[in-house]
Amino acid sequence: MRSDLPTAVPPRTAGAGAPAPADGNGATGDGPVVDLRGQGLINPGRVRDNLSASELIELALARGEGILSDRGALVAYTGARTGRSPRDRFLVADPSYREQIWWGPINRPLEPAVFDRLHDRVRAYLQGRDLFVLDGWACADPRHRLRVRVVAELAWHALFAQCLLLRPPAGELPRPADAGAPAPDLTILAAAGMSADPAVDGTRSDTFIVLNLARGLVLIGGTHYAGEIKKSVFSVLNYLLPQQGVFPMHCSANIGPKGDTALFFGLSGTGKTTLSADPSRRLIGDDEHGWSDEGVFNIEGGCYAKCIRLSAEGEPQIWNAIRFGCVLENVVLDPKTRRPDFNDDRHTENTRAAYPVDFIDAVEPSGRGGHPRNVVFLTCDAFGVLPPLARLTPEQALYHFLSGYTAKVAGTEAGVVEPEATFSTCFAAPFLPLHPTRYAAMLSEKLREHAATVWLINTGWTGGPYGEGSRIKLAYTRAMVHAALDGALDQVPFSPNPVFGVEVPVACPGVPPEMLHQRDSWPDPEAYDERARTLAGLFRENFKNYADAVPEAVRQAGPRPE
Repeated sequence: MRSDLPTAVPPRTAGAGAPAPADGNGATGDGPVVDLRGQGLINPGRVRDNLSASELIELALARGEGILSDRGALVAYTGARTGRSPRDRFLVADPSYREQIWWGPINRPLEPAVFDRLHDRVRAYLQGRDLFVLDGWACADPRHRLRVRVVAELAWHALFAQCLLLRPPAGELPRPADAGAPAPDLTILAAAGMSADPAVDGTRSDTFIVLNLARGLVLIGGTHYAGEIKKSVFSVLNYLLPQQGVFPMHCSANIGPKGDTALFFGLSGTGKTTLSADPSRRLIGDDEHGWSDEGVFNIEGGCYAKCIRLSAEGEPQIWNAIRFGCVLENVVLDPKTRRPDFNDDRHTENTRAAYPVDFIDAVEPSGRGGHPRNVVFLTCDAFGVLPPLARLTPEQALYHFLSGYTAKVAGTEAGVVEPEATFSTCFAAPFLPLHPTRYAAMLSEKLREHAATVWLINTGWTGGPYGEGSRIKLAYTRAMVHAALDGALDQVPFSPNPVFGVEVPVACPGVPPEMLHQRDSWPDPEAYDERARTLAGLFRENFKNYADAVPEAVRQAGPRPE
């Protein structure tokens, strides 16, 4: 590879670039490709299905879709869309489930007839184009397994899907020769280079992410950001799993040396991936899980870690996972050495690394764990007033779960350039087809049945709000997590926070005492009081959305009135 290549390769339409070294079934060409007629693709170009990571990387490089880092990771650039596009996401308003959906700004309806027209346009766009097919699974528990097929026009999107989905053994991959082989439960058509016409297609812009739950079909176009593929699978499962009695969760999970499972809820940027990748505990998964009657299971087969300001010292497990077979999104490389500069945010703050979960040094190979003893809610408080560590009562747990307070971290969504205070119910609002109280009821039942302790950990600011204070040091947050999970706080006295009512320990091993009580860390305590009252008021105003659907004890579990 020439050393004078640019550090950013613009996205290219499938079919561009050098001829592929493989025929339609991969490098060897011994056998038929998967049959795409079930997906309505009658006359595609060359179809390459279920290639190895090496083959996909070779093709991505040959087609100009990316470049290699010094350690062999494939680096791709997504152009204008460097994060999710939540306002361009739609659910088909099919009569079979229309009444169940939580309609509103999260779930925008698209009428079935409009979807059919858009589907026809996507299929027409993909005809004659080279396509990459990846068959994978979601849900590590076989009793709840979802067969997923991704059909993409970009080789690196297929590699991304291979990293993030569970990878079936070669003998269980679908082949057209298998007359009785089951069809995919979910198909994703990723037409990255296709632009929608809002006047014709019923979309908001030229980008679209449309979920048809009745037909097990997702259409994605107008964006090269691969995270839309991952989150579409999660959104579908947030509809399907509750029907099977499984609580779907936007959380990471790991297992301690004593076999204790812990969950970490939180939105992007709050620390789910970082805190669950702990050398002293085995990682189950970093983002999406189900909690069934048998325990916890990973929905995915890989990790999608934010890597802005990544360092070997701060996050060694993620650092070591960035190697051949990993996909880096929007990470700047040195033009000669190809060494990543993880501090460079010229493309986005939302730089990402996608890799198989077993790239992590300490991993639970089954992707499963027992019922959790501890549940951690992570928040990134841009106001700098929530305690860095607190214990919640069951009622407070439901209040904070339904509230889902955090700050949107810069770059996670299109148009977000600095942290913004937000309430994302269940720590997963963008991915919830059903009403939030449906998921809260499932959490309440699980906590009661298994007597799990719930903690609130603020990974945001201390000593002042964003722009004045500083981000809480990762070393302190890790110490708080270890103390909570290892039982080091079992004999420590707690006192209620005067504004938010949550129980704060008087001491925590490895953490300065003033760090535990935010008011003591501010240079102006009265300024803290004012900010705390402001945030408390935002909590109370937001919770009006759910007050009529929860018991009085939960309504009273929030911040205290002035």
